[in-house]
Amino acid sequence: MKNPSNILIVKLSAIGDVIHTLPAVWALREHFPCAHITWLVEEEAADIVKGHEAVDRVLISRRKTWLRGLLKGRTHKNVMELVHFIKTLRDTKYDMVIDFQGLFKSGILVFCSRGTHKIGYDKTRELSYIFLNERVPPFDMDKHAILRYLNLVESIGASTDHVFFRMSIRSCDRERARKLLQTRGWQGIRPLIAIHPMAKWKTKLWPLDRFSKLCSAIQERFGGMVIFTGSKEDGKEVKRIVSTGNSRVIDLSGETDLMRLAAIYELADCVVSTDSGPMHLAAAIGTPVVALFGPTAPWRTGPFGDQHQIVRAGADCSPCFKKTCSSLECMKQITVDQILKSVEAVLQTLAGVDGHAKGCDSVTC
Repeated sequence: MKNPSNILIVKLSAIGDVIHTLPAVWALREHFPCAHITWLVEEEAADIVKGHEAVDRVLISRRKTWLRGLLKGRTHKNVMELVHFIKTLRDTKYDMVIDFQGLFKSGILVFCSRGTHKIGYDKTRELSYIFLNERVPPFDMDKHAILRYLNLVESIGASTDHVFFRMSIRSCDRERARKLLQTRGWQGIRPLIAIHPMAKWKTKLWPLDRFSKLCSAIQERFGGMVIFTGSKEDGKEVKRIVSTGNSRVIDLSGETDLMRLAAIYELADCVVSTDSGPMHLAAAIGTPVVALFGPTAPWRTGPFGDQHQIVRAGADCSPCFKKTCSSLECMKQITVDQILKSVEAVLQTLAGVDGHAKGCDSVTC
């Protein structure tokens, strides 16, 4: 295949999946330095892609917003927005369209795009491969997602001998993150431990009372300050955890957008998290993660890199990849002491080096 002038990447969601695609995009940029790369993404993860150095243009599908609008009877407005979006998608003739998503929703957009070579994995879920004209043999699902996406671009010649896992954080997001922490009482106290207790699947959740115990144990053993993060919708649950009145415990739930959250995590010495988008965000900016895994497989979708700690109970039924479960034993069996030992291992490693390397660059607003 000759060097493409225009490449369209289709990776819509979720936050972790979009982050896992970044090394493959860097490989494309490295191999096709003159190509104009467009990324089609949904709203939730769009901030990860906006302004990224390897990407020239970002198209945002507001699928969920349009569906909500249609359900509320705002038919004309949302249909017109969708029509405009499709026109924008088709305003460029792409030499190459790469479907990293492999779902029906991405396949439809690949079909709508004006692309010569429409590339993706064969035998994907929801028959999305029927919209492709070049199908790559399936890759081992027990390998990490980052390696799966790299294998896809290697199939078109964009091979690489390294995994370039980097995000761009704007200097203004760094400044806003620092100011937010300072207004909440942080004056450079170390260690700074961030905890993200929530997840979209009920089966990925650790009992909330144990996060309270973990917070107390961290402060008793290491001192420093603990930050709890979460979305606005997570606020009620996070407040149940952070109800001690301790001035060295900060509740930031609902107070950060995606990139300011990344900047918060960049300031942290360690992030403790369930298997969630924020877990991958922390890993992508180079902060060591202590990740709690139950129903899912860390070798497939864990935080990528050697500096992280994976905590699993080792239940016989894990991983099951189920979103509902009557027992939740794989998470309940994880103990506070297990997490505490992993945090200690991270902090001991950091104490042995001059700071910890970050996987991000600063860009201006």
